[in-house]
Amino acid sequence: MPGVDDNSRARPTMREVARVAGVSPMTVSYAYSQPARVSAEAAARVLAAARQLGYPGPHPAARSLRRGRVGTLGVVLGERLSYAFDDPQAARFLAGVSDVCAAEGIGLTLVPITGAPTDARRVTQVAVDGFVVWTTSDDDPILDAVADTGLPAVIHAGPQTRGLPVIGIDDRAAAAAIGEVAFASARRPVVLGFPLDRGRARRLLTGDEDPPIRFPVTRHRWDGFRDTWTGAGHRAVHLRFAVCPVNHITEGETFARELLQGTEPPDAIAAMSDELALGALRAATDLGLRIPDELAVTGWDDSDTAAPAGLTTLAQSLREQGAHCARVALGLSTATSTGHTWQVVIRTTTRPAR
Repeated sequence: MPGVDDNSRARPTMREVARVAGVSPMTVSYAYSQPARVSAEAAARVLAAARQLGYPGPHPAARSLRRGRVGTLGVVLGERLSYAFDDPQAARFLAGVSDVCAAEGIGLTLVPITGAPTDARRVTQVAVDGFVVWTTSDDDPILDAVADTGLPAVIHAGPQTRGLPVIGIDDRAAAAAIGEVAFASARRPVVLGFPLDRGRARRLLTGDEDPPIRFPVTRHRWDGFRDTWTGAGHRAVHLRFAVCPVNHITEGETFARELLQGTEPPDAIAAMSDELALGALRAATDLGLRIPDELAVTGWDDSDTAAPAGLTTLAQSLREQGAHCARVALGLSTATSTGHTWQVVIRTTTRPAR
């Protein structure tokens, strides 16, 4: 009809295709979903009728309901959506998840968390076959929301809750190991680290304080650094913890500059990420400090920018961990552990151990 968009016409139905093809609706369904059960002649008639009527095939949502699968894996980020692309470590982890999704021919759905009361509802309403949860806090309500869906789920690096499997490394042991390198010959060391809780307050603590730390990654790494410092016979009060609200090079630079210009400038900075460490190196360079003689610096993750900067760091494969999480969430693996490998990579930003 003139003036009527062709897109407004009703979508052809499977029953109409069956009538034109001279077969049953069940045969049409099998032609799309289980072609091995349909003769070549019947399949050809079905496809010819579908082309004639402009029938695109069964609706994806209907197929998903019949199969009991949606065909996509959900990744819950405890951050804004852009974090998945801005943070190098998150990008590496998601690359590992997407490797598995691509190999299995399924989609990937990112579920950002904003801190609003609607977060839990967003998780329960998203249509996925399982969840991978990026490391979050012990008290994050989305953990209960994920568990309550009854879908397969795995948490990267913790917390351990509701019986959900956790995959990652032993952060405490790793921090203790790189702490030995970072604190060699140090008298005024500082740990430049992640937030304590979802409030993300900027703070400066000492090792004799014991505030609640709700993020397991922050808690385990801080405990490991403190283990090494006190285990070497030093007093906990002489180890400081500079808590950054976000994991970003600018935050690392700003906080490190304040400390280096303070009354007790650190002579060693052990950062919980390469981004924070590179920020500290930038501040030190601007202030004319000699690395590592006047300031030793270590990072974490061995990102692509670590080697060019000569940064001593803790290497781990977040891509492998992402892939492992995806395999577990999709039921392709039952092996779960926090035993992924790591190693300390010594470069030029640290002093030799005595």
